[in-house]
Amino acid sequence: MLMDLSGPSRPPVAGGNPRRLVILLHGLGADGNDLIGLQQYWGRVVPEAEFVSPNAPFPCDMAPYGHQWFSARDRSPPAVLAGVRASAPLLDAYIDDELQKRGLVDSDAALVGFSQGTMMSLFVGLRREKPLAGILGYSGRLIAADLLAGELRSRPPVLLVHGTDDPMVPFESMAQAEATLKSAGVPVETLACVGVGHSIDPEGLERGGRFLREVFSAPS
Repeated sequence: MLMDLSGPSRPPVAGGNPRRLVILLHGLGADGNDLIGLQQYWGRVVPEAEFVSPNAPFPCDMAPYGHQWFSARDRSPPAVLAGVRASAPLLDAYIDDELQKRGLVDSDAALVGFSQGTMMSLFVGLRREKPLAGILGYSGRLIAADLLAGELRSRPPVLLVHGTDDPMVPFESMAQAEATLKSAGVPVETLACVGVGHSIDPEGLERGGRFLREVFSAPS
């Protein structure tokens, strides 16, 4: 029995039943409230979308509060991959449930991640049988890049945004992810935010909103 993820949500600005779904995945030590505020910026851009922001499934083991998708105590590739694989089925089931509740399909939903949330979005989103509308990742990286070609099941469009001065996740992670995604045939765009640290700046926010509008407008 998988544990159910839950967190805050915001209804479509247009009112009525949602025709699109934006799933926001927070970073290490945060919770769903950390990103739900993005709806204030993007709700008008994609007015038919409901925004949901689940708490990661595990309590943060490096702080007395917050949640984590996987532990960052051991950052060795095998430990990180094991942690991601433990959370992946929970996120996959959450996406399925949220779509089913609203009578939507994969192409109606976009994943938006920050840091660990980006890592989870890329790992899960690219392994789903049917392509999501898109994956938008801030300040993250591609976990187990060497495994992607063998495990890839769908190719949704991806936008990666990263600050050049990120002290937490190296800026170079974006180019590495871009190269792997391109070689796997995944359509990917990138945005380097000059002088920005481990955060989302106004330029990244605006470009992310445009990406969501584009992928939700594209024929499925």
